Amino acid sequence: MWIQRKYQDLIAESVSTRPAVLVTGARQTGKTSILSHMFPDYSFVSLDLPSMAELAENEPERFLREFPPPVIIDEAQYAPRLFRHLKRFIDESRSINGQFLLTGSQKFQLMNSVGDSLAGRIDIIEFETLSQQEILSTQSSLSLESLLFRGGYPELHNNVELRESRFFSGYIASYLERDVKGVLNVQNLRDFESFIRALALRSGQLLNKAEVAKDIGISPTTANSWISVLEASGQITLLEPWFGNKTKQMVKSPKLYFNDTGLLIFLLGIRSEEAMLDSPYLGAIWETFVFSEIRKRDLHRDGSWNWNFYRDKTREIDFIKDEGGVFTLLECKWTESPSKKDIKHLEYFRENIAKGRVAKSFVVSRPSNRFPLSEFVDAANLQDLW
Repeated sequence: MWIQRKYQDLIAESVSTRPAVLVTGARQTGKTSILSHMFPDYSFVSLDLPSMAELAENEPERFLREFPPPVIIDEAQYAPRLFRHLKRFIDESRSINGQFLLTGSQKFQLMNSVGDSLAGRIDIIEFETLSQQEILSTQSSLSLESLLFRGGYPELHNNVELRESRFFSGYIASYLERDVKGVLNVQNLRDFESFIRALALRSGQLLNKAEVAKDIGISPTTANSWISVLEASGQITLLEPWFGNKTKQMVKSPKLYFNDTGLLIFLLGIRSEEAMLDSPYLGAIWETFVFSEIRKRDLHRDGSWNWNFYRDKTREIDFIKDEGGVFTLLECKWTESPSKKDIKHLEYFRENIAKGRVAKSFVVSRPSNRFPLSEFVDAANLQDLW
């Protein structure tokens, strides 16, 4: 079953205007599927096959003779030397767009190769799991609770009989073996898995790297390195704080979010929807889901996202978008009936920080219909948000 992806217009635009396009994101998010679906006449080669990766890395000119453009090259990070030859090939026919479509699930390796060789010649598209809107286009009766619990990996929605625990246990094992072991000198993969699970307990919270490192028994330097790998391989996102004085941002801690609630819930040890609804982590799961959805919405539209959070000594707002000094504010509450007490930080920010320059302000919750909580703040579910 093909699920129509919101990325298709963005990819089509990039392919029509750039010689090369790189689609990067976590494993099994549908990168290869969407390119093969959109460009069935392109030849295809996967560097996941060791023989192909060896050929592309050690004999790149021969590789390009055997797989000339237009071509889809899957998991391109396995042949970093290939990128210099792609540059030469592109420069010989610079006016031809859409020659090379690349995918990769290890952004930490890809970006060095792209920056060194293909700068100015390539568009980079950050690819995520399925959004709520994409899933509901084929499963309109799926409940919000089921959507949170199952997450957005396409295989779980193409194969509805597949149990979440089986999929995610295999996914974690594959990720550790193929992405982590090959990049980091991790002596014990169980330590890295324990580290991921420790981070899952902190999704939606300020990231304290020293605290996590202490819990696992690793150095802060190692913790920082492992967080970078998780971020670059599309498993987590770090959300930076907003301040009126932007130079202060770098000295404040970011908040950490997992990119998929299904994976987050699995790592938390929750094995049923009922257990999820009774879990003390339900509020964090909902906030993680909202962040994932607003980020995907922006990525679908123009390939980038721009959100922060606000926090001072006594107040916090979950998500803030600053567009030239005009703000959108979001507060997340897992409730069907948010109340005026849920909007006090939103109202404070509008009156005292933004000085009225707030275009939209919402409590993102689960009401059946959008309704006002004040003159300036509405309660809305995600589908009614925009």
